[in-house]
Amino acid sequence: MEIVVRKLLKSDWDSVSEIYKEGIATRIATFETEVPNWQQWDTKYFSVCRFVAVVRENVVGFAVLAPVSKRNVYKGVAEVSVYVSNKFKGKHIGETLLKQLVKESETNGFWTLQASIFSENIASINLHLKCGFRVIGVRERIGKLYGKWYDNHFLERRSNKIN
Repeated sequence: MEIVVRKLLKSDWDSVSEIYKEGIATRIATFETEVPNWQQWDTKYFSVCRFVAVVRENVVGFAVLAPVSKRNVYKGVAEVSVYVSNKFKGKHIGETLLKQLVKESETNGFWTLQASIFSENIASINLHLKCGFRVIGVRERIGKLYGKWYDNHFLERRSNKIN
């Protein structure tokens, strides 16, 4: 199976929003409960470092970066989001996307990538560890979703290319 990673385009939104909807349904991928519209989603993420994974002309995953702060001192710090279609989990798509995202983030001057991952989402935690992230800590009972408290593992990856 060939995985092609390319820039995420506005025309990919239908596929991206469906994959995001699948993530919401798991209740261990995001605290969001509804898929935003394109405009809301587009303004949340950096315009650089947006990728989709394509298999046989179908978008099967995406990876993007969001700012962690509007302050200039944090301009090189971003939060990672990686989502893969349920039908394509376990096929190294997340790894392929995250490795491309890391590479491109350094090209664009990001020195720290961080991820806040539901503690139950072992696959995502392991993916990030495999791609050079380290666990900084666990944020206990950080959010409540549908009456249940969730812990999040907080991970980061520091670039060794940007000083």
